[in-house]
Amino acid sequence: MAKNFHIKSGVRSEQLLYENLVIESLKIYGQEVYYLPRDIVNENKIFGDDVPSRFNSSYKIEMFIENVEGFEGEGDLFTKFGVEIRDEATFVVSRRRWGETVGRYDNEISGDRPREGDLIFLPMSKSLFEIRHVEHEQPFYQLENVPTFKLRASLFEYNDEDLDTGVTDIDKIEKDYAYKYSLTLAATSFFSEAGNTVSQLIDSDLSVNMTGEVISYNKDTNVLEVVHAGATDGKFHNFSTSNKHHITISGVGRNDSSFAVTAVAEVNQISENEQNTDFSDFSDDFLDFSENNPFGDPENN
Repeated sequence: MAKNFHIKSGVRSEQLLYENLVIESLKIYGQEVYYLPRDIVNENKIFGDDVPSRFNSSYKIEMFIENVEGFEGEGDLFTKFGVEIRDEATFVVSRRRWGETVGRYDNEISGDRPREGDLIFLPMSKSLFEIRHVEHEQPFYQLENVPTFKLRASLFEYNDEDLDTGVTDIDKIEKDYAYKYSLTLAATSFFSEAGNTVSQLIDSDLSVNMTGEVISYNKDTNVLEVVHAGATDGKFHNFSTSNKHHITISGVGRNDSSFAVTAVAEVNQISENEQNTDFSDFSDDFLDFSENNPFGDPENN
């Protein structure tokens, strides 16, 4: 007989004991993190990606960072495009705890495991990590079950995604780094909170509207900051200061209100150090565009 039939490794009570010990260890040595599932807004069926992603929920759960000596990956690299931070980390989470906390039936999470593309927010470093790979078979069936997931993740580069999780530190990333429009409203008295939506009809003939999400409002200066702005026709437009085109502010728990816009400014903090204008102005001093045909025959000029 190959195995001792008196000792069975697949006994459910032994598996539960093993899982309980793993969960206890994660609660002692792990970190409290937030799991952010990705909401698909408009999937590209050809390339299989979703450019305008949205993260509207977060779930606090304990995870263990496998490398205790620091983040993995290539670290800080100095490239010809500037400094790139390529930190990586491997998070270990209990299957049972993930199912109880994140994968519950009422959380609108599809699937029974973490998904590639979802985010993990680490409060310790106030950084977001994107899951690249989910390892679901380590350690390999020691008691004929696998009690954990291993999530291999890399540092997430924010690219104007919509973050409305209700966690201040997470939502602050959107407020600090999203491409914003600053709208100065006509002198008035009203209250607008983050999450309200704005809409402005900029072309009545084509029924084109500019829309966006309110990120902040300064009642002293009447300045409204708007993110995720875009036009309904999919083309580039800007908000209008014409008296004919007022903006409408709407949201949960408030009636729609219309206000005149007196000034519009773009606030691009993602690339606040860009030098496009400097290069353009500098090139005007030594590039001569007066020649009609600098590479052709003189008689053809």
